[in-house]
This record gives sequence, C-alpha cells and structure tokens, in this order.
Amino acid sequence: MNTTTTKKSSGLSAGLSLDPWSDELMAIWVPIAVYWIQCSIFEILMRLEIPFFEKYRIHSPEDRNKRNKVGFGKVLLMVALQHVVQIVLGIALMKNLDPAADQMKYDNAINRYTTIILNIMANLGQPKDAAFTIANNIAYFIQNYMVPCVQFFTAMVIVDTHQYVLHRLAHTFTFMYKYMHSHHHRLYVPYAFGALYNHPLEGFLLDTCGAAIAFEVTGMSAKMGMWFFTFSTLKTIGDHCGYAFPWDPLTVCFGNNVNYHDIHHQAHGIKTNFAQPFFTFWDVLLHTEYSQVMKAKAEAKAAKNKAI
Repeated sequence: MNTTTTKKSSGLSAGLSLDPWSDELMAIWVPIAVYWIQCSIFEILMRLEIPFFEKYRIHSPEDRNKRNKVGFGKVLLMVALQHVVQIVLGIALMKNLDPAADQMKYDNAINRYTTIILNIMANLGQPKDAAFTIANNIAYFIQNYMVPCVQFFTAMVIVDTHQYVLHRLAHTFTFMYKYMHSHHHRLYVPYAFGALYNHPLEGFLLDTCGAAIAFEVTGMSAKMGMWFFTFSTLKTIGDHCGYAFPWDPLTVCFGNNVNYHDIHHQAHGIKTNFAQPFFTFWDVLLHTEYSQVMKAKAEAKAAKNKAI
C-alpha cells in the first residue's frame, strides 16, 4: 500500500484519470455513495418502525416530526449541495497526485527502512543474508501497516481539532450561530441524512476543509484517503443516526458517539459536547464536556446554598 502522496511534476500530464475505479476517483465518489446508501438504510428503518429496532431509538417518531424545524426535502437538497462542493474540492486535491512518483517514493521508503534495520542487525552480529530478509520484511510491515496507522490516527486528531475550534466558535459568536450554525440545529431530533445538513459555508469550512487538511498534512495516498473519508462519513452518520445500538462498534469504541452528540442537539446540552466526530479529549481538556459542566454547576449551586 502506498501511504504517501507526491505532486505531479511539470513533465507529467496533468488531470485526473477517468477510470472510476482508480484510487483517485474512488476517494471522491465512494464516501458520497456510502453516505447516501447508509443514510437510506437508516431512513427506511425509521419509517418502518420495526419494534426490535425501535427500542434502541433515542427519540420517538412524533418528536422528529414535531420538534425539527426543517423539512426532509430541504435536508436532502442541502446535503446534495455539500456533496457537489465536496466533489469539486476532491478533484482539486486528487488531480495533482502522481501514482508513478508515489510508487517511487514508496519504494524509496522500503529501501530506507531496510538499510537502517539491516545496519542495526549487522551491528548485532547477524549474518548478512538472513538479516536482509528479516530487515526487508520489517520494512514492508512498517510502510504497509505502521505508517498508515499513524497517518490515519493523526488525521483523526487533525479533523477533531479543526472541527472543535470551528464548532465552538460557531456557538460562541452570535453572528456565526444565527447565520450559519443554527441551520444544523434546526434538527433537534437528529437523523442520518441530517448529518451533513448545514449552511453551505459551514459545510465547506467544517467538514470538507477539515478532511482535506487532514489528507494533505498526513500525506496520505489516494487509497488511504478513500478509507479515511469513508470512515469519517460513517462516523458522522452514526453520530446522527438516532439509534444507540449496543452492538454498533462506532457506539462501543468511541465515547463520542450517537448518545454523546445527541446531547448537543438538545436545549440543555447545546453549550456542551462540541467535540466531533471521533474523540472527546478537547471537551475534557477545555471543560466543555456535558457531565463536567453539569457537575461544576451542581457544585457551584451547593456551595451557594451552603453559604446562605
């Protein structure tokens, strides 16, 4: 797996492959296709109201119909608009990638790791022939597994940091909330398709740019970008899907899950739980996590009553 990106030199033809199964194009269309397919599944599930699944539903159908301030059709329209913007930015990101140069950089990394490990093993007195095979295998493991894992995790932290800052600012400044972020909060009862229902500018700045920055900074390959964008898409859908399934790995493995984010969509928690979409560490470190805020308020109230 090639885990780094390299810009095309002037001697190479510019543009993007028209092959829909190329890594570059799949990084653009696969996350979007996953969004519409996964959201459609959740929407069908909600409309069927199957008793087995309804017991895991956070809000009732009546709540969704009564409390939400935007129609389903407009949600779909705004999501489609955000995906158009996402496609445009995706093309801008991917058209400058060069698979041939990318492969060369990958091969150079394998050779570099092999040489380093071989020298270490030689200094330890290992036979050169046997040491080379071991060093080469370790180099492939590093480049094919360790580097992608570091890139993936780093990208998650970058996206979380980017979104926390912008999200909290949107709740701090009245102008930003009134004219931009309030669109998303028209969904007091979140559902899957509403995950990317935003003001167009916010959708571009918060979601699209955040993922693009993470992709560029970590130097992901197009294939790794496809996996990261798709995982991020599934995560944000899961956070808004309206179902807290106990077997859902996204609910189990992440404290920042559908229950956590649902609190933020309610009036009592709207000034808390800004972190999204992966971890909660920014809320914890900056004391905006809901349970922390409630505990601080309770302690302040108790101290006030004691003083009286």
